Amino acid sequence: MINHDRLQNKLTILADAAKYDVSCSSSGGKRDNKGGLGNASKSGICHTYTEDGRCVSLLKILLSNHCIYDCAYCVSRSSNDVERAAFTVEEVVALTINFYRRNYIEGLFLSSGIFKNPDHTMSRMILIAKKLREEENFHGYIHLKTIPKAAPELIREAGLYADRLSINMEIPTPSGLAKLAPEKDHQDMIAPMKTVRDEIVALKDMRKTIKSTPKFAPAGQSTQLIVGATAETDRQIIDVANNCYKKLQLKRVYYSGYVPVLEDSRLPAIGTAVPQVREHRLYQADWLMRFYGFQADEILDRQSPFLDLDIDPKLAWALRHRHQFPIHIQYAPLEMILRVPGIGSKSAHKIVAARRNERLTLEHIRKMGAAVNRAKYFIITNEHNPHLHQLDDLDLKQRLATGSHSKYKQALSGQMPLFT
Repeated sequence: MINHDRLQNKLTILADAAKYDVSCSSSGGKRDNKGGLGNASKSGICHTYTEDGRCVSLLKILLSNHCIYDCAYCVSRSSNDVERAAFTVEEVVALTINFYRRNYIEGLFLSSGIFKNPDHTMSRMILIAKKLREEENFHGYIHLKTIPKAAPELIREAGLYADRLSINMEIPTPSGLAKLAPEKDHQDMIAPMKTVRDEIVALKDMRKTIKSTPKFAPAGQSTQLIVGATAETDRQIIDVANNCYKKLQLKRVYYSGYVPVLEDSRLPAIGTAVPQVREHRLYQADWLMRFYGFQADEILDRQSPFLDLDIDPKLAWALRHRHQFPIHIQYAPLEMILRVPGIGSKSAHKIVAARRNERLTLEHIRKMGAAVNRAKYFIITNEHNPHLHQLDDLDLKQRLATGSHSKYKQALSGQMPLFT
């Protein structure tokens, strides 16, 4: 028989401890409930997007916040004086099924502190996913955090039940990790990523000839990098992300501005501002690598290892490479149109399709969704463009920075409560 008061207490502790993991969460929500419906400011339920673009709600919890490690940046570190709790396997299964039946959630995001040892922790998490799939016939989304140093056979078993696997690298460089988490090593995180990559590739190939081959982590794998806890440059962070995409075939790299909540001489002091704009710029740089054909070493050079906080990285690149502009929108290759500030991926493809039948003007491009207030300095169209002569102006950056209106908001992640 489940003690509901005790379970509620565990839920409060272990949902709150999970909120710092952004690798599967909504962001920017800070809407307190003041008498209306819903609440996006507290812990427990987060949102993620499926491959086809649907937004689904997940129960986001830790299995336990007991941990044998003492990572300086982690609220669950062994030396931190916080209330501890641990779910049983049956409790997590019951919570997931009950919340699903109430239509609160469509899946489970399960992470954990490492208790006893990595294999024991990973085995408990696998058991939860296995019970959900095989005993409860649960077909909702499951995201499992793999545990560093867990045996490869356990990682392989986890992928048979989970839609997505992930393991957080946290600190981007080996030197930074050694400073803040001397018990860990980057290779402890990279090894299971390689196992997941190899298994996805092997089973995908096998499925071409044996249709009954089971699926393995069909939503791929992801990781999270903490920004600002140590002295890594943006260039180093982008290089790590680039390797994750190219060598480990990750689906996503998440960036999390460090939130100073712990007293430690190795960390930024409590009260230090969370580097949210820097985090935002890294996400923009990430999109350039994944969707716009930019190589990592194009986004930043060795002499300027930090992203410009005043303007987005695509505009920064264009201003550093003015000699490659203006381009003629009627004839330029898609690869160069994608590099024009203010023209997104969808607009670029619309332009290429439309110009087969039409002589394009700035008004046409505006109607396709492009931000013409930025693009107009970099493109030739089939009409007189008086803004082209300003391309080489020294104050163009300042003019564009002043005129931009970012949708980015200075807000921390928040999640909905469970019982309202």
